[in-house]
Amino acid sequence: MVTIDSTLEEIMQLDFTSREMLLEILQKRQIEARRNEMAKSAKQSLKECHLGKTSPLTAHEAINKLNSL
Repeated sequence: MVTIDSTLEEIMQLDFTSREMLLEILQKRQIEARRNEMAKSAKQSLKECHLGKTSPLTAHEAINKLNSL
């Protein structure tokens, strides 16, 4: 079983440059994964809007709803 601790131990065996490269790769992959998640959510929201499952909110209503999350 792979654990975070065992993975970190293996990573620390890499040279400094390789660890820096790994960090950059992980950051870019996280950004891309987040973009994909946001795009999926936006598509779902548009679909629900077109189907009439949602109703428009005023800016104040939207802010209150976001603050309650």
